[in-house]
Amino acid sequence: MPLTLDTALRSVAGEHRPHNEDSAGCAPGYAFVADGVGGHAGGDVASWTVAHRLMTALAAAGGDGFTAEDLRAAVATANADLAERVRSDPSLEGMATTFTGVFCADEAVRVMHIGDSRAYLWRDGEGRRVTRDDSLVQLLVEAGVIDASEAAHHPRRNVILHCLAGDAEDAAHVTVLEVDARPGDRWLMSTDGLTDYVPEERVLALLGTAGGPEVVAEALVGEALDADAWDNVTVVVADVVAAGDERAAGSARLAGAAADDRLPAAAG
Repeated sequence: MPLTLDTALRSVAGEHRPHNEDSAGCAPGYAFVADGVGGHAGGDVASWTVAHRLMTALAAAGGDGFTAEDLRAAVATANADLAERVRSDPSLEGMATTFTGVFCADEAVRVMHIGDSRAYLWRDGEGRRVTRDDSLVQLLVEAGVIDASEAAHHPRRNVILHCLAGDAEDAAHVTVLEVDARPGDRWLMSTDGLTDYVPEERVLALLGTAGGPEVVAEALVGEALDADAWDNVTVVVADVVAAGDERAAGSARLAGAAADDRLPAAAG
């Protein structure tokens, strides 16, 4: 049966950052987060540009059954726009962003991912992380150099190996996974402002609590702020529902990085 998403998104700068470099977007057929890479010029511009351009490309394509080829083409277009912005404004040299999202495809969802933002799936009382971090710490864990329990506090935990930065090769590092889908599944996409400060076990416990996406999204952001997160915090909680379900959201939404004269207008 055709599937769609009932979605809630929350994005906050937090108590310790002067502005928000994260962006998030959703529509009935998809939901995603993008985290402007910290320490680089224009992280907010990067995340917002990729989010806006991707939503524009998907809207132009029409429909919700996004193929892997559709998604790769859309993200390549968005990534190329980063390069164009740097050419027009050299002060943005070095800007980059992560990207993690889910996209409906008949009885499956496609997960598109690059960087260290994450996607989690809650199904039938159990939760799991679906994405693999493109990070130095992840490589160290896989090589047995450090234990997984050390990763969250490692001094180089924010070093990412792949992201969208406008280079023509970036799109080749984007992972696209296909996961079977059924009504009742719940997805979480989050930036590391949540997962660097709230233990994964706690994230999954909150994801599985009673209440709709709005309630869970509020609880996750609240938990990160209570943990004194030193980063922007962005979450998107998306429940898989049958197309036509009265809960399903209707219009596209884009949120996060505060628009200024360097940023495009929001899609929607």
